Amino acid sequence: MSKREELLKKANQLPLLPGVYLMRDAAGEIIYVGKAKKLKNRVSSYFHGEHLPKVAAMAEKVDDFEVVVVNSEFEALMLENALIKRHMPHYNILLKDDKGYPFVRLDEREEYPRFTVVGRVKDDGARYFGPFGGRSATFGILDALQKALLLPTCSRRFPRDVGKERPCLQFQMKACAGYCRPEASATEYREGVAQAVQVLSGKTAELKASLTAEMEQAAEELRFEAAARLRDRLRAVEQLGNRQKVIATAFADTDALGFHRGAKTCFAVLHYLDGTLADKDFELLDEPLETDPEALSRLTLQYYSRRGAWPKTVLLPMELEDRAELERALTELAGRRVQLLVPQRGDKATLTETACLNAREEVQRATTQNERRSKTLEWLQRALELPTPPRRIEAFDVSNTGAFGIVAGMVVFRDGKPLKRDYRRFKMKSVDGPDDYASMYEAVSRRFAHAVEGDEKFAELPDLLLIDGGSVHAATATQALADLGLTLPVFGMVKDDRHRTRALITPEGRELGIVGNQAVFAFIGTIQEEVHRYSIEYHRSLRSGTIHSALEQIPGVGEQRRNALLKHFKTVKAIREADVEALRAVVPANAAKAVWEHFHRGEEKA
Repeated sequence: MSKREELLKKANQLPLLPGVYLMRDAAGEIIYVGKAKKLKNRVSSYFHGEHLPKVAAMAEKVDDFEVVVVNSEFEALMLENALIKRHMPHYNILLKDDKGYPFVRLDEREEYPRFTVVGRVKDDGARYFGPFGGRSATFGILDALQKALLLPTCSRRFPRDVGKERPCLQFQMKACAGYCRPEASATEYREGVAQAVQVLSGKTAELKASLTAEMEQAAEELRFEAAARLRDRLRAVEQLGNRQKVIATAFADTDALGFHRGAKTCFAVLHYLDGTLADKDFELLDEPLETDPEALSRLTLQYYSRRGAWPKTVLLPMELEDRAELERALTELAGRRVQLLVPQRGDKATLTETACLNAREEVQRATTQNERRSKTLEWLQRALELPTPPRRIEAFDVSNTGAFGIVAGMVVFRDGKPLKRDYRRFKMKSVDGPDDYASMYEAVSRRFAHAVEGDEKFAELPDLLLIDGGSVHAATATQALADLGLTLPVFGMVKDDRHRTRALITPEGRELGIVGNQAVFAFIGTIQEEVHRYSIEYHRSLRSGTIHSALEQIPGVGEQRRNALLKHFKTVKAIREADVEALRAVVPANAAKAVWEHFHRGEEKA
């Protein structure tokens, strides 16, 4: 019994209960942790059937597994998150731990409490504000806040250092109230701290209203010096407006999540306060083993557990199977209700669309063109179940107008880019009449006959053959290959009612939708447009040359009359079949007679 069969047998003995499973490699290391509603179904799925490359790579390395059965899906979610955090398995999607989320700490029990920046919240009785976007930005806003409210930024400690030394330069520059002076009031210091707390709590508007009222009261009482100090403080608080984003991040009432899987994967969070964007947070990761909903669920729980701050509402861009359990987990962690919504329309849906757009833009910025092409070919490989990514793709299209000038064009894409030196054109030799299928058979046969015969120009075979048309066109191309003893992956490129690429189709008629993957959809559309353009241009060049030569030989029919005849009759065949009277309706009588005689010279008279 193979290892895979052994693992499958073990998995089939698992219960149909919720729980968590831990995959181990031959060295005993935990390489993946997952949760399941029904352990038997989920774990056994890794050891039979086909999988995406990354899932297959993980399953190949599994030497053993263990499971923990729990009472509910919620318990499974929480245990999975704890185990992922503890073991940091190689194949799990993980947010990086190196990104700090600083907090501002204030111990109000002290006589002269000071603000400090810390990386973690402790249960020490102090008050914490945050987390904020980054340490440098947090230090910057704290410095600006202390200067605006004339709080000390020096290393002196109060009341220990009160009256020991002369006030420093900050006092002389009016950036500090000089609380180191003996005459300075501890009450005023605490008032300044209280005002800073209002700003850090997102209550700047309330603080400005309070300062304005105090200033007006002082002016009415003719305390002009106090009124001037309050005026300066009010202006300083107002100037904090352009630094407010880092503060507002902590109190966002709504977060919109974005997720995009490309050559890289991006998880983005837009923080909104009262409907206004306050901040953006994102992280780029390798492509996850999990499906998009699974990956988004895990990233969401990891993000908020580590961040330590929760909005009232989290807007999700897609439905999650475990949304109820995730909402309960965030609610318990926050100590209050955190609502998870999947908006379908309206302003909230626009917010999630914007978050996903930001995620996509971050992926594109971080990805080179070659990486994007390579990833698109990998997706195409998976969608079409090809053995390898299709580095060389050839596409065929037939162009004809009635029985005139039937041609076919072949274009080549190598590594996702057009390889124009390998483009080929075919003018039909054996087809009698407008027969698309026979024309496709001839074009494909001629191209690959050259390869079979050893023609170096046609020696390289494609990894994928695309045919403009439906299943019958694809089946025709497959038959042409089979008659030459060749077997290649062949798919038809199906268009919708608006003549736009809709899907790929097998020779047997099975459609493979590609609209859901924008990169693959755009790539196939580009190939289809290119082969259509190439075949049409060849057809037009032949048609134009034939028409030109056929009419140019007629005496007395110059360019102007040729153009008039073609505009009216559309084709040379129609001109040939017209009688003299019909021709005279377009050109003068002598020219009409010359045209008619040119096409009917030598015919037997009745």
